[in-house]
Amino acid sequence: MKKLLFLLVIILLASCKAKVNPVEKPGKTLGLTAEEAMVVSARKEASAIGLEVLKNGGNAFDAMIATEMSLAVCYPFAGNLGGGGFMVYRLANGETGTLDYREKAPLEASKTIYQDENGEVISEKSKVGAMAVGVPGTVAGIFAVHERFGSMPMAELLKPVIALAEKGFVVTARQAETLQRYRDIFVEVNQDSILFSKDFAEGDTIKNLSLANTLQRLAENGRDEFYSGPTGEKIVAYLQKHNGIMKMEDLEQYEAQWRKPINVEYKNLNIISMPPPSSGGIVLGQILKMIEDYPIDEYGHNSVKSIQVLTEAERRAYADRSFYLGDPDYVDIPVDSLLSKEYSEWRMKDFSFSGATASSQLDHGVIPGYESMETTHYSIVDQSGNAIAATTTLNGAYGSKLYVSDLGFFVNNEMDDFSAKPGVPNMFGLIGAEANSIAPGKRMLSSMTPTIVEKNGKLWLTLGSPGGSTIITSVLQTILNVEEYNMTMQEAVNAPRFHHQWLPDEILFEPNAFSPDILKSLQDKGYHIDEGESTIIGKVDAIRVLPDGTLEGGADKRGDDTAVGF
Repeated sequence: MKKLLFLLVIILLASCKAKVNPVEKPGKTLGLTAEEAMVVSARKEASAIGLEVLKNGGNAFDAMIATEMSLAVCYPFAGNLGGGGFMVYRLANGETGTLDYREKAPLEASKTIYQDENGEVISEKSKVGAMAVGVPGTVAGIFAVHERFGSMPMAELLKPVIALAEKGFVVTARQAETLQRYRDIFVEVNQDSILFSKDFAEGDTIKNLSLANTLQRLAENGRDEFYSGPTGEKIVAYLQKHNGIMKMEDLEQYEAQWRKPINVEYKNLNIISMPPPSSGGIVLGQILKMIEDYPIDEYGHNSVKSIQVLTEAERRAYADRSFYLGDPDYVDIPVDSLLSKEYSEWRMKDFSFSGATASSQLDHGVIPGYESMETTHYSIVDQSGNAIAATTTLNGAYGSKLYVSDLGFFVNNEMDDFSAKPGVPNMFGLIGAEANSIAPGKRMLSSMTPTIVEKNGKLWLTLGSPGGSTIITSVLQTILNVEEYNMTMQEAVNAPRFHHQWLPDEILFEPNAFSPDILKSLQDKGYHIDEGESTIIGKVDAIRVLPDGTLEGGADKRGDDTAVGF
């Protein structure tokens, strides 16, 4: 009798559609599942507020605004008002599009602004302090989304976010560690103590009343409060106090841009991703096109042969990225050629399983006629079937480290994503060329890759990741994990990852996640292995639509990321 009762309980639990704990199936581990709607983000508070908006009748875009602003409150590491980002969307009727709210160079910026009198790059100048700050786009982004797709008043969407800032959020163990790590530099750069330079420990509560007041003014006065009103004036005054070059004219001229997405066919999938000034969609598409003819499912997940194929495709795509990609409003980008099947096959023709292709022997491809480690991503699907994938950032951890105390937020250091000088790497080791050189009002190249995937014409995945230059390969491997290796969403997100970006010529492996035999085999073939205590290779937050229409979340185990749904 006890055994029968136990089996009945198991059956009932398995039939529930919204579960806080992963569900076990034979050989499979599902993430949280939900019948109607889901939000997955870097913090449970932000996910919960986004989901509450959906429960109250809002759509995915309303939830996007609330989630984005909530991350600015409880995840200041990357969530922001002082940064920028990208959003990819798919409406329930199949219509797709993207929004570019990436930062821009101030009008007084110049091509050699980070070089000394001898032409040498002063690397810290583009990374820390007021000269590193690009014109913020996040606030313009949420108001652009609201104007086109919002169904609830902005004041109502910001109300729970303001309450979160007033009541405070609880510091996690990971958060306490990062705040402790950056305490001294906060004080040094701001020349004073700030809210986040206090000695916070796990379990403490942080209230940000200045940010609550800023959000309240945005709710009352709209977009102009930030770009031509008192809030913008305070930003500019603080930056100029710290020897920055941004002026009110920079804020007044800023506009978010709606852009046509990058669409790439891979077998029976349609990949819908971000176009330039994000490099994500093109590089992701190039890699998929290069590997399409290789049976990587037969090679096996993270086997020597599958790692070789992906590494060599990544090597070639990142070499092309460094040369061809930049702000499409300033440079011509041969998108169709880069994503063509013929070009992809030609790029891989000199690859051999017998050994590595040396990056020193590989340059960008010749076409006839012719990103932060500290970013955050969230994915949303609403009860009507609308989906968004949004990635937002300050670039480096806490951006430029400059914190406008009166307003309650950090400002970005996105200027480091430009090529300060051709051939000189940025903080992520990415090499730039003329296409991504600095110019007044220009958007800097990014690796952010918010992506939506259709399978057989229907919504299947929405996903993205932080991770600087590793974003693209994290998204790539997560898609392949589900499609080629039959993983659940949660398994695909959690699986070990690796990364190659042309230069430096090394494969970056997630530490302690790959067998010594695999690594030795690759070394024997001439590959350079880096398995040191490296930065995390992405933190993917994703949602998959199961065959019966149920949603499965994948919240990356590498962070405090949380999936919620109903």
